[in-house]
Amino acid sequence: MALLAQGSNTRTVFEQIRARGELRVVTLNLPTCYYIGPQGPTGLEYDLAKDFAHDLGVRLKIFAVPDEAALRAAIASGRADIAAAQITANAAWRAVGDPAEPYADIPQLVIYRSGEPAPQNLPQLQYTRLVVRSDSPQEDVLEKLQLVAPFLKWQATNQGNTPLQDVASGEVGYAVADERAYAYAHHLYPDVRVAFALPQRRPVQWIVRQGAPELLHAVNHYFDSLRSSGRLARLMRRDSGNTGTIHYERSRLFELYCVQRLPRYREWFEEAAQRYHLDWQLLAAIGFQESRWNPAAISATGAAGVMMLTSDTAEEMGLADRADAKASIFAGARYLAQVIKMIPDHIPQPDRTWFAVAAYNVGFGHVEDARVLAQKMGKNPDSWAAVRGVLPLLTDPRWYEQTTYGYAQGWQPVEYVARVREFLQLLEWQPDSGVLVQTANTNTPAPVADLSGS
Repeated sequence: MALLAQGSNTRTVFEQIRARGELRVVTLNLPTCYYIGPQGPTGLEYDLAKDFAHDLGVRLKIFAVPDEAALRAAIASGRADIAAAQITANAAWRAVGDPAEPYADIPQLVIYRSGEPAPQNLPQLQYTRLVVRSDSPQEDVLEKLQLVAPFLKWQATNQGNTPLQDVASGEVGYAVADERAYAYAHHLYPDVRVAFALPQRRPVQWIVRQGAPELLHAVNHYFDSLRSSGRLARLMRRDSGNTGTIHYERSRLFELYCVQRLPRYREWFEEAAQRYHLDWQLLAAIGFQESRWNPAAISATGAAGVMMLTSDTAEEMGLADRADAKASIFAGARYLAQVIKMIPDHIPQPDRTWFAVAAYNVGFGHVEDARVLAQKMGKNPDSWAAVRGVLPLLTDPRWYEQTTYGYAQGWQPVEYVARVREFLQLLEWQPDSGVLVQTANTNTPAPVADLSGS
């Protein structure tokens, strides 16, 4: 990217960055921005900043500060070249830096506590006590909406909690939260619900230190390139709250069925898991993904029952009536146990489990094909994180013609595993969800394998 000014006696900011070989980025220590994960620094803003620094040919120095005031101070003082923290530019930001073009628009969710009336639209908000942070992006959004909805009122507060914490505690009846922040944190607050999304979204952008037009141009060019290549969308999907991301509508349905349906079948999930040495929550999560715990469910391809077994698999597992919920659960558990035994023993947990779940969905042969392709590509065939990136290639003849089992809709097991992990995480947050399973040939309970890793 040849955008550095040349031939000036006074170094521009861009030339200073090249001279020191370092791009300095200030951010916030939040799951939506930057944090230290099991494999080191991660988060959307970190990924974007690292990618941008690589484009510039310099190393990244990223540091976190406590709040937006400290972000602005770092930019104003020149300590940082860029502020990257899901920022929406306002007058305070424009006073200290130059906003880049927005790279995303984040939906704004009206949230409330379970048991309170759920407003469905803007007019109904006038009958609630809506609270937002003073001078926050959410207050800016409401101020813009008030121009077309003058009845809209809210209370501004300077409290330090997040909107989800406020609503969960009962101190606040209704609040506005970013969809991304909600996706990351709402499983910690099971009583918090989404009423609806505001019609106004919040733009997010980077802020560049003043007096650096070349750097601002480079940032805008970088995001244009990311957007046109599709990489920006992929990064945002990857850093959207999970394996990590929990879609709030699916979450609401899951929580509803945990009350309405799971109690009828939980004992059978536990008994089947104990018989076949499985985690009952994993088995239940697969059952929810397959049928929403509906014994009468039938797929377009003819799979049926709680565990959605095909007629051939049901026959192999000795299942005569796929609509028999208990029998379906036990047959599904037996089949999952067989698949797990097919996964090579040397693959560590939790990867071994995710390979088995993928094979439950798409078949063991296709998973093995993807592992072989991963090895050919120099990737780790024993890592689910690596192989899940290869599985979608089974739709491409350039790749599946090299395999034993040929074409597969390889994106499906990737999504399938992600959703099972999502439901497993939600199950773990349900009250009284802990359980011990028996190990083979012993009466001593053993803890279920830790499946929290990637």
